[in-house]
Order: sequence, then C-alpha cells, then structure tokens
Amino acid sequence: MAILILGLLIFLGVHSVRIVAEPWRTQMRARLGEQQWKGVYSLISLAGFALLIWGYGLARQAPVVLWVPPVGTRHMAALLTLASFVFLAAAKVPNNGIKAKVHHPMLIGVKIWALAHLLANGNLADVVLFGAFLVWAIMDFKAAKQRDRVNGAVYPAGTGKGTAIAVAAGVVGWAVFAIWLHGVLIGVRPFA
Repeated sequence: MAILILGLLIFLGVHSVRIVAEPWRTQMRARLGEQQWKGVYSLISLAGFALLIWGYGLARQAPVVLWVPPVGTRHMAALLTLASFVFLAAAKVPNNGIKAKVHHPMLIGVKIWALAHLLANGNLADVVLFGAFLVWAIMDFKAAKQRDRVNGAVYPAGTGKGTAIAVAAGVVGWAVFAIWLHGVLIGVRPFA
C-alpha cells in the first residue's frame, strides 16, 4: 500500500501544482522554458504513474475487503464510465458543445470515472486509488473554474459536428477499453 500511496502523492502532487502553487509554476516555466518544464513535469508524472500502477498491483494481491458492492453497482459503473469517456473525448475534440458548456470536461470525466470505480469496488486499495483521484479532480475543477473567472476565460461555442465527433469518439473509446483493453491492462473484464 505504501508504494501505491507514494505513487499517488507524486502523480497527483505534480498535477496539483496549479491548484496550490500557480505563481511558483509560472516562475519555474519562465526560468526553465516551456519545453524543459514540460519534460521535467512529464518525467515526474511518469515516475508517479509507474509507482501507483505497481503499488496498486501489489495491493490487489492481498486485498483488504471493506465491503462487497452489490452486483448492480457494476452495471452502474459501466454506464458512468461511458459518460466519463465522452467527457474525456470532449476535452480533446475541437469545437464541441460539451467543452463549450462545461469548460473542463476532462476533470468531469475523471470525477465520473473515479466515482464509478468507487461504487463498483470495495477493497482498500480501490478506495485509496479512486478516492484520491476523485478528491483531486474535485479540487482541480474548482481551481480551474476560479482561474477562468479571474482570467475572464471565454470558451468558443461548439458545433453539432464537433459534439457528435466527441460523443462518437467517447463511445468507441469506451467500447474498446471496456470490452478489450480493461481485461488486457488491468486484468478485470467488466462484461465477463
């Protein structure tokens, strides 16, 4: 569990710099330069991500069961992760109405993904992993909305075509991940 927690602290910690230390981040980007800042940020993120994956895998070998979720929560999780994938796609697809409306769809997608997995899993490692991501996404969303207000951010209106592409990309991504990749990468087949 210690490796999982260390990985979460590093990964979510580096992703929380804008939440807790925006002026420091701005200074460091100016001092290092954009590319070097991104390089350091990426290396630290990858190290944290590797640790959290390793730690989660180790923790799953000796699970500590906190509760046994009802079977229906797995079905609810499947539906929620579908919505999550649509929000994640909307973060990257240009000119879509979802991003125009919510402004930070990736963070909404992470919140929904984390909540879905908390509902469907009752082991301590799951609560630590998905609970940490849920808390981080809530805090980051709040900070991002605050930055938008301070900076007077204006998001362009989306188009029907952009929105349709975002939804289609999310549905296809969800299907590929849920039906095939989740089992290959995580070892759990949601629809088995």
